[in-house]
Amino acid sequence: MSEKNKNTEEKIQDTVNSIAKESIENTNQKTSELADVAKNKTAEFVEDAKEVLESAKEKVSDFLSDENIEKVKHNAEKYTEVAKEKAAKFAEDNKETFEEIKENASEIVGQAAEHLADFTEDAKEEIKEIKEKSKSFLQRLFKK
Repeated sequence: MSEKNKNTEEKIQDTVNSIAKESIENTNQKTSELADVAKNKTAEFVEDAKEVLESAKEKVSDFLSDENIEKVKHNAEKYTEVAKEKAAKFAEDNKETFEEIKENASEIVGQAAEHLADFTEDAKEEIKEIKEKSKSFLQRLFKK
């Protein structure tokens, strides 16, 4: 290789090394800056989370105060009484409905029994008639 080519190659290598060194320094600087931003944002997030947590603790503490617990108990008792009253009314309504159904069922069974007795009587009469007609028919058929 000629001396001129060697010098050019060395200059190119020096330039490449210089650019690489500069890129590494820039990358390190940007990485450091991004790390600082991330640290700051994380610190802000932690502070915000602490504030939210404290606020939530206060709200829960306020809600669990004796006054609120008494309100909850009172409302529970009130709604329990309302539920008991409605259940009792519902049971009474159901009892009345059941009695009506029982009466109607008894009436229907009575009518069915009556119709069954009539049907049985009619069937007996029909059988008698068929028996007599069959006897008469067979006598005429065999001339006896």
